[in-house]
Amino acid sequence: MPSFRTQRRVRHSAADMFDLVADVEKYPLFVPLCTGIKVRKRVTDGEGREVLTADMSVGYKAIRETFTSKVTLDRANHSIQVEYLDGPFSKLDNRWTFIDAPPAAGQDDRKLCDIDFYIDYEFRSRMLGILMGTMFDTAFRRFAEAFERRADLVYSRRATAARTSPPSGETNA
Repeated sequence: MPSFRTQRRVRHSAADMFDLVADVEKYPLFVPLCTGIKVRKRVTDGEGREVLTADMSVGYKAIRETFTSKVTLDRANHSIQVEYLDGPFSKLDNRWTFIDAPPAAGQDDRKLCDIDFYIDYEFRSRMLGILMGTMFDTAFRRFAEAFERRADLVYSRRATAARTSPPSGETNA
């Protein structure tokens, strides 16, 4: 049963990183192997967490698969839990945790956070595991980097827009 874990510090707040990972509809724009996402259902559970049921399509060359998962977005704890429901796996467990971190001594007060990404999976078919296993291992190793690059793009663009926008009540002439 393949599993992968990475922990890294990024130059964005835990809240920003949570929001970026929680925005599953944008995954086809930057997540390795992701060719599509369809959110079937979106509800709030009794603990105030948003729970999605989503289909994620993945593919590489001629191989295409779609799987369904339950995604629990726990904004209060900056964590995301993905549970497998249906598709080519016999098991899939994926967790994200985001924790604000203090800036390093001598650095500016830029927000930092520590990300913990964990995934454990097993394909239902041994043949599919052989065909896609190495490719999935490589993709999962690139997941955290893809999200970090996306955060740099999204949040640096937002910071640039905030710096170039006039104070409220003023306009650019």
